[in-house]
Amino acid sequence: MLDVIDVRYVKDYVLWVKFEDGSEGEVDLATSLRGPVFQPLKEIAFFKQVRVSSELGTIVWPNGADIAPETLHQRIHTAV
Repeated sequence: MLDVIDVRYVKDYVLWVKFEDGSEGEVDLATSLRGPVFQPLKEIAFFKQVRVSSELGTIVWPNGADIAPETLHQRIHTAV
């Protein structure tokens, strides 16, 4: 499984994400915030409200926005 187990805000639209397989790293989501559900996340104060949903196994925001853990995992590993 590629479930996210921890997330921390780093700066701008960058998050540090840790997966249950032990992999971790930073991912810049600046170019990923497209569409109506992601519009509120363009406000940094709202973006910082990110948290891990143990039910979904990924990161989520209060408005219901989420990003697939597979997408985050791939972006971390291609950034290295």
